[in-house]
Amino acid sequence: MTKPLLFLLLFLTAPTFAQVKLLSWNIENLGKSKSDSEIGFIANTLKDYDIIVIQEVVAGDGGVQTVAKLADELNRKGNKWDYAISNPTSSSAYKTERYAFLWKTSKVKKIGNAWLEKKYHLEIDREPFYSTFEYANKTFTVANFHAITKSKQPETEIKFFKFLPAAYPNLNLIFVGDFNCPQSHTVFNPLRKMGYTSVLVNQKTSLKKGCVAGNCLASEFDNIFYKTTKIKVLNTGVIHFYTNFNTLEQARKISDHIPIWIEFSLN
Repeated sequence: MTKPLLFLLLFLTAPTFAQVKLLSWNIENLGKSKSDSEIGFIANTLKDYDIIVIQEVVAGDGGVQTVAKLADELNRKGNKWDYAISNPTSSSAYKTERYAFLWKTSKVKKIGNAWLEKKYHLEIDREPFYSTFEYANKTFTVANFHAITKSKQPETEIKFFKFLPAAYPNLNLIFVGDFNCPQSHTVFNPLRKMGYTSVLVNQKTSLKKGCVAGNCLASEFDNIFYKTTKIKVLNTGVIHFYTNFNTLEQARKISDHIPIWIEFSLN
């Protein structure tokens, strides 16, 4: 056998590693206030990822219909997408919202029904929304979360996350979303002791009202926490979508947060 043919054979028979590109975005007030052109911009930003995790879908004002429009726009980009939207969160003391997942059906399969957290819905105003996905015969469950604002002390909610791995011992949980709290906060220490770590460190993700000396980001709020024994991170990043606009005021019509993402394989 010639060397070129041997190398080709080795390449074709080499094992492939399962990898998924997941993106999370708090899209401010995702509802009927978003124009068709804004939905088009959002779809162009998201189209190259496999799973989209969205916070702040409005409970009313066309939130469900807008997610459907976004999925339809994504379907025009060359891949088939499906989506799941939560019921409104159970908050009565704070702002109720919905969550959404969108995914490429050719890349991942959703297993069972997505669900809102039942165990701590009284302690957490906007209880997490879970969905389990399968890729290459392995499963993982994304917990989509939007904490109360910093002024209301989101750590009083996040502290209950330390109970969730034990509550779902058979699930490979990935905590994703807008925590309104930096990853350096001690409230995340119990998760760290369980083997979880954050994708981003010292990365601000919310937008200022205006850029100051080229600095347009305000706070380190959005993140992804995963268990290092079950997930291998291949790449991570954020999308500075606001650079596509002439002013930050225009960009903030899309959202006051930037998207964050992770590319990973399953151990």
